[in-house]
Amino acid sequence: MQIADSESLPEADAAEPEFVVELRDVTRSFPGPPEVQALKAASLQVRAGDYISIVGPSGSGKSTMLNLLGLLDRPSVGEYRLAGSLTGDLSDDERAAVRAKFIGFVFQSFHLMPRRTVLDNVLMPMLYSGVPRRERESRAREALARVGLSHRVDFFPSSLSGGERQRVAVARAVVSGPKLLLADEPTGNLDQKTSGEVMSLFEELNNDGLTLIVITHDDNVARRAQRSIRITDGRLSEL
Repeated sequence: MQIADSESLPEADAAEPEFVVELRDVTRSFPGPPEVQALKAASLQVRAGDYISIVGPSGSGKSTMLNLLGLLDRPSVGEYRLAGSLTGDLSDDERAAVRAKFIGFVFQSFHLMPRRTVLDNVLMPMLYSGVPRRERESRAREALARVGLSHRVDFFPSSLSGGERQRVAVARAVVSGPKLLLADEPTGNLDQKTSGEVMSLFEELNNDGLTLIVITHDDNVARRAQRSIRITDGRLSEL
């Protein structure tokens, strides 16, 4: 199955899909003994441009949800449609291609390459997402300007503050033009002031049309979203 471009997924309908993300009665089980159901009959619908938080304590199923939404894992039962297309039958290579073109990730621990400059860190995902070589540097510089780091392009991550490193991570996540941004505890390593600045940056990106799902244990972060979903013992409930 060939993946044509970043605008479409395999088996996508010609019409614009109603939902960017749609989970239908998804369960994710891990073998025991005893068997553990980390996610239980979860259903979720996310439209283009939505800003949603998924909040819950450690062990509630947040990481399992992130892995499923990001095509890093597969449901045991149920369907996951991304931009209207079923993802269950995609091969590992196809899933990786969809991730690279369609989904951006921001993590708590930044995951920057310490021996590469800020600019190199932001250039890296475009090697895999199909961005033409001639466009990569200009797009990386534009992304860094968007997060307020034009003056840091030649710095190394170790010389940046925590907030600056997370801004680099955000620039890296959006540089390839994803339709969906998944943020996993994005403020977990930041102080309150810096957390607010990073969340304001996410909200600016969302205002520009990026679909945003923030997974967090912090109720203050969760309340900033347009919709908030609580996950408890693997079950979802809308707040």
